[in-house]
Amino acid sequence: MNVQELTKLVSGGESDRLELKQTTGQRTSAMKTLCAMLNGLGGFVLFGVTDQGNIIGQQISTRTLEDIAAELRRIEPPAFPDIETVTLETGNGVIALMVPGGGGLYTYDGRPYLRSGPTTSVMPRAEYERRLIERLHVTHRWENEPVAEEITIADLDEEEIQITMDNAIRLGRLEATDRRDTASILRGLDLIREGNLLNVAVALYGKTNQLKTLYPQMGIRLARFRGKNRLADFADNRQYWGHAFALLRRAESFLMDHVPIAGRVVSGKMIREDQPWYPPRATREAMANALCHRDYTIPGGAVAVAMYDDHLEITSPGALQFGITPEKLTKPHESKPWNPIIANVFYRAGIIERWGTGTLNIIDWCAENGNPAPTWQEQAGSVYVTFLPATLPDTPQVGTKLALSQNQETEEATEQVGAHDEAHDEAHEPMSNIEQRILVICSDESRSTPDLLQFLGYKTRTGNFKRALARLLGLGYLEMSIPDKPKSKNQRYRLTTKGRKLIQESNKRQKR
Repeated sequence: MNVQELTKLVSGGESDRLELKQTTGQRTSAMKTLCAMLNGLGGFVLFGVTDQGNIIGQQISTRTLEDIAAELRRIEPPAFPDIETVTLETGNGVIALMVPGGGGLYTYDGRPYLRSGPTTSVMPRAEYERRLIERLHVTHRWENEPVAEEITIADLDEEEIQITMDNAIRLGRLEATDRRDTASILRGLDLIREGNLLNVAVALYGKTNQLKTLYPQMGIRLARFRGKNRLADFADNRQYWGHAFALLRRAESFLMDHVPIAGRVVSGKMIREDQPWYPPRATREAMANALCHRDYTIPGGAVAVAMYDDHLEITSPGALQFGITPEKLTKPHESKPWNPIIANVFYRAGIIERWGTGTLNIIDWCAENGNPAPTWQEQAGSVYVTFLPATLPDTPQVGTKLALSQNQETEEATEQVGAHDEAHDEAHEPMSNIEQRILVICSDESRSTPDLLQFLGYKTRTGNFKRALARLLGLGYLEMSIPDKPKSKNQRYRLTTKGRKLIQESNKRQKR
């Protein structure tokens, strides 16, 4: 650094990255600031410059540099700033200490410090503990700790593990391998290390009753309130315990039972267009994110889904970490999952995407469905995402799915009411969106059930999927490739002549 560069540096005055000290007699407070800069963005500490920015310098001797070195040794862990001396025309010199940032965890005389603008202060205890946890997070966290000795692979859902492998291979997120035994798959997914089964394996696939006592936090709470807040009575209240994949399916099924769906007949089309109050892709992504990012060290913690008359709320226990804020979640941001192994398995299974796109996708899917952008909030040690209902179009409604009680059957949960006569012939009822999509998917070639689920974006055969497929078969638009063995694993579905004619007629009407 030369005099010109020094002058330019000082011209902006003190800031979060620049501290000015008139002499090394102020080295104690200077080292506190240097510690704060190490814990923040880094910066410069200059000796020989007044608070007003006047470069006056000071006499510099070997003893002067030794005194600074002695103060530096009081910083832990050891810090090694770049030290330069700039000689002035008067013969005095300015000593410049420069340190890089990085948000580390440094202390001076046993105390951590923070820099805020030109002010240095002691780091609050809560902030220190948060940074300490994040610092240890890479190597020591709940998900990569070994399970208790009595827990074995037999306590895991081996069928679910094989499903994960199948989905990962089909999506190209894992290479096919001949080693398909459960232990090999778990090692490949980093759920077994050095022969030890990890907590993350239980979170993802645990299913036995003994695990329910050892891991009470593996739960989800689902509620439909008759009102706009939690003071209202329950219309439905459910609690489940299980592994992450099972809990996600429970939550999806619950929302399928309770989210109203407006249907409308569009002029010139054979199908009915359905618009749910809350887009399923967005709510599913939010629930998957909650399972990935939640704090599993809270014994009584559980992901919660609460639906009210005017909004939907998904809660994840644990705070936002690594500098992520609710505002950053609405913009492109780096993906830093609190449970990276869980996130990696969810990614391979096709449940989430990488690179911090999940919250942005949620916002986009809400916009496509006519919903306002959701909001994220951190409060009382939990993270909340709130969805508002879609603005429904002012068009003739075919029917609305009503919220049902927990005791009603799944078949009742999808009935359309209010716009159809009970004696209405099923063959004349407009097709739902899922029925039309199945026909389009099968229009070029026959498809297996896994093929249909993948194209539709489903992970399991939901009630809606089963009913849509059964209706298309019953109406003669689809046929089975092996009709005498309807449950064959080799079964495929293809369009009939009647189905092809229906597609052709629909295409003609849309071109008019």
